[in-house]
Amino acid sequence: MSTIQRSAAAQWHGRGTDGIGQLSTGSTVLQEARYSYRSRFAEGGMGTNPEELLAAAHAGCFAMKLAFNLQSAGFTADHIHAQCAVALHEGCIVSSHLTVDAAVPGLSAEQFQLLVDDASQNCPVSKVLQATITYQAILA
Repeated sequence: MSTIQRSAAAQWHGRGTDGIGQLSTGSTVLQEARYSYRSRFAEGGMGTNPEELLAAAHAGCFAMKLAFNLQSAGFTADHIHAQCAVALHEGCIVSSHLTVDAAVPGLSAEQFQLLVDDASQNCPVSKVLQATITYQAILA
């Protein structure tokens, strides 16, 4: 499979604690979605935050990987419901917890657990912390 590249951009104005940012994705699903100190570190802040977006990405990636695992094993889920909670503690992401419930006709609990284990270890977002991170910095 060839390399697939996706992109997103962040714009920030002001200081860290009272500034405001916007997030946009190449697909335009997010267009100048607001985020701020308050939306990230306080309850009830307007907008999104990186941890919420990471949780959505991890839940979506995991559910899709599980669907592929089921397909490879000869099963089709009636539904897969995946949730993810990303924890931020003292400025660091310390955990990502996945919860899944699925209805899969004919699948045993043991087989389900094996396929879930594989999905949790092998979906691309699960592997993200092992990824190479590169950057380019330009001071204007």
